[in-house]
Amino acid sequence: MEKSYKRSRAMYIIEAGLEYLISILFAESFLPRLTGANGINLSDPVRAIISAVISLGCVFQLIAMLFRRGRAKPLVITLSVSNQLLFMLLYIIPVFNVSGGAKKVIFIVGILSAYLLYYIAHPQKINWFMSLIDDKQRGKFTAKKEIISLVMGIVFSFVMGAIVDALQEKGNHTGAFIVIAITVFVLMIFHTLTMLLSMEKEQMQKSEGVAREFFSTFKNKGVIMVSVVFVLWNIASCSSKPFYGSYMENASELNFAATYLALLSAVSAVSRIVASVIFGIMADKKSFAKTITVAFVIATLSFLCIVFATPENGKVTFMLHYILYGASMGGINSALINLCYDYAPPRQRVGALAVTQAISGVVGFLTTTVVALLVDKIQANGNVFFGIKIYAQQVVSVIGVVCALLAMLYVLIFFIIKKKITRAQDAPNANSETNALQNAKNS
Repeated sequence: MEKSYKRSRAMYIIEAGLEYLISILFAESFLPRLTGANGINLSDPVRAIISAVISLGCVFQLIAMLFRRGRAKPLVITLSVSNQLLFMLLYIIPVFNVSGGAKKVIFIVGILSAYLLYYIAHPQKINWFMSLIDDKQRGKFTAKKEIISLVMGIVFSFVMGAIVDALQEKGNHTGAFIVIAITVFVLMIFHTLTMLLSMEKEQMQKSEGVAREFFSTFKNKGVIMVSVVFVLWNIASCSSKPFYGSYMENASELNFAATYLALLSAVSAVSRIVASVIFGIMADKKSFAKTITVAFVIATLSFLCIVFATPENGKVTFMLHYILYGASMGGINSALINLCYDYAPPRQRVGALAVTQAISGVVGFLTTTVVALLVDKIQANGNVFFGIKIYAQQVVSVIGVVCALLAMLYVLIFFIIKKKITRAQDAPNANSETNALQNAKNS
C-alpha cells in the first residue's frame, strides 16, 4: 500500500464511520418517531414499500454517470453535503407550524431527494477511496473500516437513544428533534472535512468518457455474473427483512420491549464485528467468492430461524436470527462490492458498481412490492395461509431461505467450481508451452 495515501485511507475509515452514524438517525429506531411527528402513520406493507422506493434511488447512479467526467472529489463532496442538509431538514419539519398535509409532502419529497443524491454520489465515492487501497489488502481494510463503524454505531445509538428518550419523557418532543438536527449538522461538518483532507489518485482525475466506460460494463461477462449475485441477495433480504419490524413490535404478535429490541441490535453488531475480522482475513487469503459463499450459508440459517418464529419462542429465534444475520453481513456487505471490483478493471469500476446496484435495486423494489401484497393478504385472512395458521413473516422468511441458498449455490458453481475447472483445462496448455520452449532450448 502506498505510504503517500496513508492519511487518506485513515480519513476513509473515519468518513465511513461518520456517514454510518448519520444513517442510524434514519433507521428503524428513530425514523418511526419522525414519521409520527409529521402525522405519517404507516402500515407494515406501506412502510416496507417506502423503504423499497428509497432503494430505487440507486437507478439514478446510471443517469448521473452519463454526464460525469473528470474528478470525483468535488461532485461527491457537493452531493454529500446536499444530501445531509436534507436529512437535517427532515428533523426540523415538526418544529414548523405548518399543516399536517404539508408536513407529509415535505417529508416524502425530502427523504426521497436525500437518498437520490446519496445514490448518485455513492459509486464515485467508493471508487475514489477504494482506489487508494492495495487490491491484496481490500479484505482486511474493509473489515477494519466496518468494525470501527459498528463500534461507533453501538455507542452512538445508546447515547442518542438515551438523550431522545429523556427529552420525550419530559414531553419535550421539539427539543428531541432539534438535538437530532444539530447532531446531523455537526456530523456533516466532520464528514465533509474527512473528504476535503483526502487525496484523489491522478488516473481517476484523467478518466476517459464515462458514458463509454458505462456501456462497456455490459460487455463484461464477469460484471454481469456478479450482478446476478446482487439480485439474488436483494430478493432474499427485500422479501423478508422489511417485514420483521412490525412482527417484533406488534402487541398481538411478539410484542418485544424496546430494551429487548436494543439488545438484539447490539448483539447483531457484536456478531458482525467478530465475523468481519474472520471474513476479512479469509477474503485476502482465499477469495471474496469463497468468503461470500460461507456468508450466504449463514444468512440462509438466519432466515430459517424466523420460519419457525412464533410468539412462544420468538425471543430465542429472533436472537439467533440477529446473531447469524449480523455474522453473515460481516462478509456479504464488503464481499459484494469487492467481488464486483475483482471482475472490473479500475477504469470500469464506477460503472460496474452502478450497474450491479441499480439492477438489484429495481429487483429489490419489485420484490418488496409483490411480497407486501402477500403479507397484507395473509394478515387480512387472520394469519392463515393455505389453511395453515401461520404468521406472514414466517412465510416471507421461506423466500429469504430459498433465495439466499440460491445465491450461495450460484457463487459456488460459477465463481469457484467453474473457475477451478477452467484453470485445470488451461494447465495442460501452459505445461505444453513450457515443455516446447524447454525442448527448443535443448535442441
